[in-house]
Amino acid sequence: MIVIIAVIVLIVVLLLGVPIPFAFFASSLVIVVGGGYDYTFLLPYGFSKVSSLILVAIPLFILAGNLMEKSGIGEGLINWVEMFVGRVKGGLGAVMVISCALFGSISGSGFATLSCIGTIMLPRMEAAGYPRGISAALISSASLLGLLIPPSLNMIVYAFIGGQSVLACFLATIIPGIILVILLSATTFWQLRKNQDIKLRDPMPPAVYVKTLGRRTTKALPAMVAPIIILGGIYGGFLTPTEAAAVSVVYTVPVGIWFYRGLNKTTFKDALVTASTTAGVVMIMLLSVMMLSRLYIMEDVPQMILNAMTSVTENTFILILFVNLFLIIIGMLMDDTSAILLTTPILLPVVIQLGVNPVHFAAIMGVNLGLGCVTPPTAPFLYLGARIGNAPINEMMRPTMYYIAFAWIPTLIITTYLPGLSLWLPSLFGFV
Repeated sequence: MIVIIAVIVLIVVLLLGVPIPFAFFASSLVIVVGGGYDYTFLLPYGFSKVSSLILVAIPLFILAGNLMEKSGIGEGLINWVEMFVGRVKGGLGAVMVISCALFGSISGSGFATLSCIGTIMLPRMEAAGYPRGISAALISSASLLGLLIPPSLNMIVYAFIGGQSVLACFLATIIPGIILVILLSATTFWQLRKNQDIKLRDPMPPAVYVKTLGRRTTKALPAMVAPIIILGGIYGGFLTPTEAAAVSVVYTVPVGIWFYRGLNKTTFKDALVTASTTAGVVMIMLLSVMMLSRLYIMEDVPQMILNAMTSVTENTFILILFVNLFLIIIGMLMDDTSAILLTTPILLPVVIQLGVNPVHFAAIMGVNLGLGCVTPPTAPFLYLGARIGNAPINEMMRPTMYYIAFAWIPTLIITTYLPGLSLWLPSLFGFV
């Protein structure tokens, strides 16, 4: 009973707009008082859990993402991708999706991807006659590829809380991310197939095309080398995730200053301030959720959830569907990092008992929480996309529903019920 009250308190204070860490603290307080626990063990326990070297990667990747956003790396990537798919109807939409995937593979941040690629691509798409609602809806969904394509901050958090290999969780989300890239692009082409307002650029003569492609490839090369250095170092065994995060910062600074020329004293300071603030919030959330999850475990919440689910049905297919629905609802109520912090310690023991591999569940959770981030009522990425794209929410709702129905949900179904796709790469590297 006390757990139900604690969950109700958590949901109510979140809906009232209370900052998420304080909402977690409030829910913990309900369990401590109502359950008669000695509260003195909570802070030492929470501190012991967050004082981990792997968590240093989080502020470093956040800093690297902010530096890349300020440096001008995004424009070089976009101009390069545009050479391949930018001259067909709906092609700029595919350019935006692929650019988000590439930028996400460098920054590991969905919000950095949204603000960087969105501010560059959305004016181009508007000038080319693309409907603002479709463009803003697309960037809201495509920027979430930064949560799936490694390195992903959320996968670091999931691996830390769930006691899994960070590298295995990185690998598990790659194929779902590629599937989502294909389906988002295809859905965009389908929505724009009859649009007569889109202006297409005149085709280039072959000689001009080759020269332009060479020039843009040279410009994009430092950006494309970054994920090779970061991920190659991790999977090659030369770097730990924390060391790779530090290397990404060290690499971005000179490239941003001397090659892309977007970094200067002002932008560098802005990136440091933003990264420090974001990292501070994440670490406070980690502390608060570690205490709350410990109390949930002591109250045997995972077993309570499993018993409640199996009392309805013992069909594993349907039980996993229940887990997906629960994750989508959580993703609709809070941001992706908070959701993964809260749900991992509760649901991971449940899905393990259902026979789901923990690494496979990393991919399921990544797609689920991405879907929740663009599904109203909360939908933080949807509203930020509306602000960056200067598009009314009502113009975005219909295309967003198309992206959810024809891209997100199929990706979720494939990821959930075809575990071999998510586990193939981890097994190839010997993690499964």
